[in-house]
Amino acid sequence: MNTKITKSTMLIALLGLSSQLFAQETPTTTTGSRFGEKSFRTWSVGVHGGILSPNTIFGSGSVTAKEFKSIGYGVNVRKQILPSLGLQADFLRGDIKSTNGTTDFQQSVQWSGALTAVFNVANININNENAILIPYLKGGAGYMSSDYSTSGAIVSESKGREGWFIPVGAGVKLGVAKGINIDLGYDVNFIKSPESLPKSRFAYAHAGVEFALGSKDKPQLQNYSSLANLRKESAEESAELRRALSTAEQNAQRDREQYAKDLGDDDNDGVANKFDKCPGTASGTVVDGSGCPIKVQREIIKETKVITEADRKVVRDAISNLEFDLGKSTIRSKSYATLNRVAGLLVEKNFSLKLAGHTDNTGSRELNLRLSKDRAESVKAYLVSQGANASRIEATGYGPDQPIATNKTAAGRQQNRRVEFTLY
Repeated sequence: MNTKITKSTMLIALLGLSSQLFAQETPTTTTGSRFGEKSFRTWSVGVHGGILSPNTIFGSGSVTAKEFKSIGYGVNVRKQILPSLGLQADFLRGDIKSTNGTTDFQQSVQWSGALTAVFNVANININNENAILIPYLKGGAGYMSSDYSTSGAIVSESKGREGWFIPVGAGVKLGVAKGINIDLGYDVNFIKSPESLPKSRFAYAHAGVEFALGSKDKPQLQNYSSLANLRKESAEESAELRRALSTAEQNAQRDREQYAKDLGDDDNDGVANKFDKCPGTASGTVVDGSGCPIKVQREIIKETKVITEADRKVVRDAISNLEFDLGKSTIRSKSYATLNRVAGLLVEKNFSLKLAGHTDNTGSRELNLRLSKDRAESVKAYLVSQGANASRIEATGYGPDQPIATNKTAAGRQQNRRVEFTLY
């Protein structure tokens, strides 16, 4: 009697310990990935049914010569601790029948509870996050209550026998859907039976279905393949990079084509197509800054030109006051006064003028070349509109190629964004 009470107490303690373990409020397991933390479902429940037999792969656990396979069934609750390791509570019921020809034996498992560790041997799938084949091994300890009876040559009956048993097994899980696995397994249970009862082990071949608990958006930890996830993320990253490179190349080609078109001079009149308001002028025609013919030609007097310090000051003032709209070639009105003095100087002394546009290195080189050329052409067009001779003004753009200061500071970049005036 004391032995029975002790065993019952130990059984209650075992089941209580497993209940406490599975009842713990545990946060959803997360694991690192290339792009941050990833959450998983770690709890699952399963139902199973199968064949109970006294004959096992380790031999028969009884003296019987013939067995009658019987049905067993049960449920399990599982907590996945690591991708390859889980802790599982198993519950089983069923009958085990056999005969030696003269006496029939029957063991009825009224209830049994076991706590087992399940080790996933492999996660077979490298192309999908949800594995399709997971072989596993398991082992643990449990306690059961059984009724024993015999009939035929020997008639006996023993009810409520309790004892420890050790379950070991192997199986394979098939991932049929996200969070759903088919479980095919084979267990051998080694029983500590009374000496009067011959059965010391029995097998349980079973099939079942396992369901993961939690959000359907999260993968199941035991099925998760980090290699498949890495391949997937690398493929997505590569595709995004290829799309970005393709778009950048298309934009660069478009800029190059537009630049060539805008800065070309189809009628060879010295005015770029973008600023030429009278395209197709005849060869040799003297035009103004907009590319239109000048009706009144000024007589060009060849003489030696002397550039004074006062002339240079007029040019310096124009340079220091020259401003454009941000990212454009439009001259701001505050620059008109000093540009007007430069135009007057060109008309009065018949000087020639070279305009050189420069930018910092912000943005693409093609864009900066076009912007520097456009700004030099804008200054030329304005000076011609004030009476200067277009044929004596040369406009060139150098983009970011000739900096006068560092491009690493805002002040340096400001100095590099300029249009230089050279009188000759």
